[in-house]
Amino acid sequence: MTRTLSIAAAQYPLHELSSPAEYTDKISRWVSEAVAAGSQLLVFPEYGAMELASLAGRHAAADLQGAIDAVSDHLPLQADLHRRLAVEHGVTIVAASGPQRHADSRATNLARIFAPSGKHGEYHKLMMTPWEREPWQVSAGPSDGLCVFDLGQVRVGLLICYDIEFPLLSRALAEAGAEVILAPSNTETEHGYWRVRTGCMARALENQVYTVHSPTVGPAPWCPPVDMNVGAAGVYAASDTGFPAGGVVALGELNKPQWVHAEVDLDLLEQVRRSGGVQTYNHWGEQPGAALLPGARTVQLV
Repeated sequence: MTRTLSIAAAQYPLHELSSPAEYTDKISRWVSEAVAAGSQLLVFPEYGAMELASLAGRHAAADLQGAIDAVSDHLPLQADLHRRLAVEHGVTIVAASGPQRHADSRATNLARIFAPSGKHGEYHKLMMTPWEREPWQVSAGPSDGLCVFDLGQVRVGLLICYDIEFPLLSRALAEAGAEVILAPSNTETEHGYWRVRTGCMARALENQVYTVHSPTVGPAPWCPPVDMNVGAAGVYAASDTGFPAGGVVALGELNKPQWVHAEVDLDLLEQVRRSGGVQTYNHWGEQPGAALLPGARTVQLV
């Protein structure tokens, strides 16, 4: 029997929230819509959690460090909600990432993945953009933080936005068994959107995996870190036998709030690695310096 996976990637708009209940209702509606379409893996974008800053008031949301603190304070609310929805609906959900403040005052960009089992995993972004480094002062996560999440029917890798533009991170996930690599993103221009999209397509080609891009979309003038958001969700594969010629499995309409859906054939990945027109996954090691890879560990979420 062919293994398939139904994926929903969000083009997610940020809203100024009046209460935690409004946030709960919004996320619950989005999840219910994806579940009704038959989706098994739901992906929300990078910094989609920034709308939680509005719960601390406009003054906090408008301040760079105040917004970090406000979101960090509300991440437990986000985690409880997404865990409950994943168990209730029997789906896997990648919650929108957000800054987490640590005891040493550093902040990192954290994304969590919640499985139907009630278990969860987490990943802290490794490659920080210039704006994250300064002036926002969001730091990279631990260098040993790369993980492949085993969901039983599929093994999933998680990167965040700028990470997908660096080949070695995705390669480490692929070598650790990832069949799908997720890339939630937050970009304020079409240039940024295309950088992430191009990275997703390149990583799918190199590793003969599926990549999933989920962006924030639309304006959020009340929160400077995410005041403008540009993007389109997409699911990408290698340009080879059995896949679309251009590698685009599914693609949304630019900047329109929506889910983008795709059903992917997981067994086809192994077939193409073995007998496709090219074998980029198998031939990777022939490159000079190919052994210079970070490590990735496996986290069981079944």
